[in-house]
Amino acid sequence: MTKQHANWSPYDNNGGTVVAIAGADYCVIASDTRMSTGYSILTRDYSKIIQLADKSVMASSGFQADVRALQKVLEARHLIYQHQHNKQMSCPAMAQLLSNTLYFKRFFPYYAFNVLGGLDSEGKGCVFTYDAVGSYERVGYSSQGSGSTLITPYLDNQLKSPSPLLLPAKDAVTPLSESEAIDLVKTCFVSATERDIYTGDKLEIVILNASGIRRDYMELRKD
Repeated sequence: MTKQHANWSPYDNNGGTVVAIAGADYCVIASDTRMSTGYSILTRDYSKIIQLADKSVMASSGFQADVRALQKVLEARHLIYQHQHNKQMSCPAMAQLLSNTLYFKRFFPYYAFNVLGGLDSEGKGCVFTYDAVGSYERVGYSSQGSGSTLITPYLDNQLKSPSPLLLPAKDAVTPLSESEAIDLVKTCFVSATERDIYTGDKLEIVILNASGIRRDYMELRKD
Protein backbone atom coordinates (compact mmCIF):
# COMPACT_ATOMS: atom_id res chain seq x y z
CA MET A 1 0.00 0.00 0.00
CA THR A 2 1.43 3.42 -0.99
CA LYS A 3 1.84 5.96 1.75
CA GLN A 4 -0.41 9.00 1.44
CA HIS A 5 1.25 12.36 2.02
CA ALA A 6 -0.76 15.28 3.32
CA ASN A 7 -1.07 17.95 0.64
CA TRP A 8 0.22 20.84 2.77
CA SER A 9 0.80 24.33 1.37
CA PRO A 10 2.58 27.26 3.01
CA TYR A 11 -0.01 29.56 1.39
CA ASP A 12 -3.71 30.24 1.75
CA ASN A 13 -5.94 32.70 -0.11
CA ASN A 14 -8.04 34.75 2.27
CA GLY A 15 -9.99 36.42 -0.54
CA GLY A 16 -11.24 39.98 -0.62
CA THR A 17 -11.02 42.74 -3.21
CA VAL A 18 -9.10 46.04 -3.37
CA VAL A 19 -9.56 48.99 -5.74
CA ALA A 20 -7.69 52.28 -6.25
CA ILE A 21 -8.51 55.27 -8.46
CA ALA A 22 -6.23 58.29 -9.07
CA GLY A 23 -7.63 61.72 -9.87
CA ALA A 24 -6.15 65.11 -10.69
CA ASP A 25 -5.64 66.03 -7.02
CA TYR A 26 -6.85 63.00 -5.05
CA CYS A 27 -6.55 59.25 -4.71
CA VAL A 28 -9.25 56.83 -3.56
CA ILE A 29 -8.23 53.41 -2.16
CA ALA A 30 -10.91 50.94 -1.10
CA SER A 31 -11.33 47.35 0.07
CA ASP A 32 -13.92 45.11 1.65
CA THR A 33 -13.36 43.85 5.21
CA ARG A 34 -14.19 40.13 4.81
CA MET A 35 -11.44 37.58 5.44
CA SER A 36 -12.21 34.00 4.40
CA THR A 37 -10.64 30.59 3.97
CA GLY A 38 -12.43 28.12 1.72
CA TYR A 39 -16.14 28.39 2.50
CA SER A 40 -15.57 29.79 6.01
CA ILE A 41 -15.56 33.45 7.02
CA LEU A 42 -12.76 34.05 9.56
CA THR A 43 -13.77 37.63 10.35
CA ARG A 44 -16.13 40.25 8.88
CA ASP A 45 -14.11 43.26 10.07
CA TYR A 46 -10.49 43.00 8.87
CA SER A 47 -8.90 46.06 7.26
CA LYS A 48 -6.78 45.34 4.18
CA ILE A 49 -5.58 48.96 3.94
CA ILE A 50 -2.49 50.40 5.64
CA GLN A 51 -1.04 53.92 5.55
CA LEU A 52 2.69 53.56 4.89
CA ALA A 53 3.57 57.27 4.72
CA ASP A 54 1.84 60.68 4.77
CA LYS A 55 0.93 60.36 1.09
CA SER A 56 1.11 56.58 0.49
CA VAL A 57 -1.58 54.01 1.23
CA MET A 58 -1.40 50.30 0.34
CA ALA A 59 -4.31 47.87 -0.02
CA SER A 60 -3.57 44.14 -0.28
CA SER A 61 -5.47 40.95 -0.94
CA GLY A 62 -4.22 37.36 -0.98
CA PHE A 63 -2.70 35.54 2.01
CA GLN A 64 -3.13 37.92 4.94
CA ALA A 65 -0.25 36.43 6.99
CA ASP A 66 2.13 37.28 4.12
CA VAL A 67 0.45 40.68 3.73
CA ARG A 68 1.10 41.46 7.42
CA ALA A 69 4.74 40.34 7.11
CA LEU A 70 5.15 42.57 4.04
CA GLN A 71 3.57 45.55 5.84
CA LYS A 72 6.01 45.15 8.76
CA VAL A 73 9.02 45.09 6.41
CA LEU A 74 7.82 48.23 4.60
CA GLU A 75 7.15 50.05 7.88
CA ALA A 76 10.67 49.19 9.12
CA ARG A 77 12.32 50.25 5.83
CA HIS A 78 10.35 53.52 5.86
CA LEU A 79 11.43 54.24 9.45
CA ILE A 80 15.09 53.76 8.44
CA TYR A 81 14.52 56.10 5.45
CA GLN A 82 13.05 58.77 7.76
CA HIS A 83 16.05 58.57 10.12
CA GLN A 84 18.51 58.82 7.21
CA HIS A 85 16.77 61.55 5.17
CA ASN A 86 14.71 63.40 7.81
CA LYS A 87 11.59 63.31 5.61
CA GLN A 88 8.71 61.04 4.59
CA MET A 89 9.07 58.84 1.52
CA SER A 90 7.18 60.03 -1.56
CA CYS A 91 4.57 57.75 -3.13
CA PRO A 92 6.69 56.92 -6.25
CA ALA A 93 9.65 56.12 -3.96
CA MET A 94 7.43 53.87 -1.83
CA ALA A 95 6.25 52.19 -5.05
CA GLN A 96 9.86 51.33 -5.95
CA LEU A 97 10.55 50.10 -2.41
CA LEU A 98 7.51 47.81 -2.55
CA SER A 99 8.66 46.45 -5.92
CA ASN A 100 12.17 45.76 -4.60
CA THR A 101 10.80 44.10 -1.45
CA LEU A 102 8.54 41.77 -3.45
CA TYR A 103 11.25 40.98 -6.02
CA PHE A 104 13.76 40.12 -3.27
CA LYS A 105 11.39 37.30 -2.20
CA ARG A 106 10.68 36.10 -5.75
CA PHE A 107 11.82 32.49 -5.12
CA PHE A 108 9.43 32.14 -2.15
CA PRO A 109 7.07 35.06 -2.81
CA TYR A 110 4.78 36.98 -0.52
CA TYR A 111 1.37 35.71 -1.69
CA ALA A 112 0.09 39.28 -1.69
CA PHE A 113 -1.54 41.25 -4.51
CA ASN A 114 -1.13 44.95 -3.86
CA VAL A 115 -2.27 48.32 -5.08
CA LEU A 116 -0.43 51.40 -3.82
CA GLY A 117 -2.17 54.76 -4.01
CA GLY A 118 -1.28 58.28 -3.00
CA LEU A 119 -0.15 61.68 -4.19
CA ASP A 120 3.08 62.37 -6.10
CA SER A 121 5.43 65.34 -5.60
CA GLU A 122 3.18 67.53 -7.80
CA GLY A 123 0.08 66.69 -5.75
CA LYS A 124 -1.43 64.52 -8.51
CA GLY A 125 -3.10 61.23 -7.65
CA CYS A 126 -1.08 58.12 -8.45
CA VAL A 127 -1.90 54.42 -8.40
CA PHE A 128 0.64 51.59 -8.77
CA THR A 129 -0.48 48.03 -9.41
CA TYR A 130 1.62 44.91 -8.69
CA ASP A 131 1.93 41.20 -9.21
CA ALA A 132 3.25 38.91 -6.44
CA VAL A 133 6.91 39.23 -7.49
CA GLY A 134 7.24 43.00 -7.82
CA SER A 135 6.44 43.82 -11.45
CA TYR A 136 4.60 47.15 -11.27
CA GLU A 137 3.09 49.91 -13.37
CA ARG A 138 1.68 53.38 -12.73
CA VAL A 139 -1.95 53.44 -13.84
CA GLY A 140 -5.06 55.59 -13.44
CA TYR A 141 -7.00 52.84 -11.66
CA SER A 142 -6.53 49.24 -10.58
CA SER A 143 -8.26 46.33 -8.88
CA GLN A 144 -6.75 43.22 -7.24
CA GLY A 145 -8.15 40.23 -5.41
CA SER A 146 -10.98 37.74 -5.73
CA GLY A 147 -13.44 40.27 -7.20
CA SER A 148 -10.98 41.95 -9.57
CA THR A 149 -12.16 39.91 -12.57
CA LEU A 150 -15.64 41.40 -12.03
CA ILE A 151 -14.57 44.97 -11.21
CA THR A 152 -11.75 45.55 -13.74
CA PRO A 153 -13.97 45.23 -16.87
CA TYR A 154 -16.43 47.70 -15.34
CA LEU A 155 -13.64 50.19 -14.53
CA ASP A 156 -12.25 49.73 -18.07
CA ASN A 157 -15.67 50.57 -19.46
CA GLN A 158 -16.06 53.68 -17.29
CA LEU A 159 -12.49 55.01 -17.13
CA LYS A 160 -10.40 53.37 -19.85
CA SER A 161 -6.92 54.88 -19.71
CA PRO A 162 -5.30 55.99 -22.96
CA SER A 163 -2.81 53.48 -24.37
CA PRO A 164 0.73 53.92 -23.02
CA LEU A 165 1.89 53.46 -26.65
CA LEU A 166 0.26 56.71 -27.79
CA LEU A 167 2.60 59.64 -28.37
CA PRO A 168 2.73 62.17 -26.91
CA ALA A 169 2.07 60.29 -23.65
CA LYS A 170 -1.33 61.00 -22.08
CA ASP A 171 -1.87 61.47 -18.34
CA ALA A 172 -3.01 58.34 -16.51
CA VAL A 173 -5.26 60.15 -14.00
CA THR A 174 -9.01 59.70 -14.35
CA PRO A 175 -11.27 62.63 -15.32
CA LEU A 176 -13.72 62.07 -12.44
CA SER A 177 -14.21 64.41 -9.50
CA GLU A 178 -13.48 63.04 -6.02
CA SER A 179 -17.14 62.45 -5.15
CA GLU A 180 -17.77 60.73 -8.51
CA ALA A 181 -14.81 58.40 -7.92
CA ILE A 182 -16.13 57.48 -4.45
CA ASP A 183 -19.58 56.73 -5.91
CA LEU A 184 -17.98 54.61 -8.66
CA VAL A 185 -16.03 52.57 -6.08
CA LYS A 186 -19.21 51.97 -4.08
CA THR A 187 -21.02 50.78 -7.24
CA CYS A 188 -18.10 48.43 -8.05
CA PHE A 189 -18.21 46.75 -4.67
CA VAL A 190 -22.00 46.44 -4.53
CA SER A 191 -21.81 44.65 -7.91
CA ALA A 192 -18.89 42.40 -6.97
CA THR A 193 -20.49 41.40 -3.66
CA GLU A 194 -23.49 40.00 -5.54
CA ARG A 195 -21.30 37.53 -7.47
CA ASP A 196 -18.14 36.91 -5.39
CA ILE A 197 -18.54 34.97 -2.12
CA TYR A 198 -15.17 36.23 -0.83
CA THR A 199 -16.15 39.91 -1.05
CA GLY A 200 -18.65 41.47 1.33
CA ASP A 201 -19.61 42.61 4.86
CA LYS A 202 -18.28 46.19 4.79
CA LEU A 203 -16.52 48.59 2.41
CA GLU A 204 -13.64 50.71 3.71
CA ILE A 205 -12.69 53.72 1.58
CA VAL A 206 -9.58 55.86 2.17
CA ILE A 207 -9.50 59.26 0.44
CA LEU A 208 -6.16 61.09 0.10
CA ASN A 209 -6.01 64.73 -1.02
CA ALA A 210 -4.13 67.95 -0.31
CA SER A 211 -6.00 68.49 2.96
CA GLY A 212 -4.99 65.07 4.31
CA ILE A 213 -6.50 61.63 4.66
CA ARG A 214 -10.01 60.52 5.62
CA ARG A 215 -11.94 57.25 5.83
CA ASP A 216 -15.46 56.39 4.77
CA TYR A 217 -17.42 53.17 5.34
CA MET A 218 -20.43 51.50 3.74
CA GLU A 219 -22.20 48.27 4.66
CA LEU A 220 -22.22 45.47 2.07
CA ARG A 221 -24.31 42.30 2.01
CA LYS A 222 -23.27 39.75 4.63
CA ASP A 223 -24.27 36.43 3.04
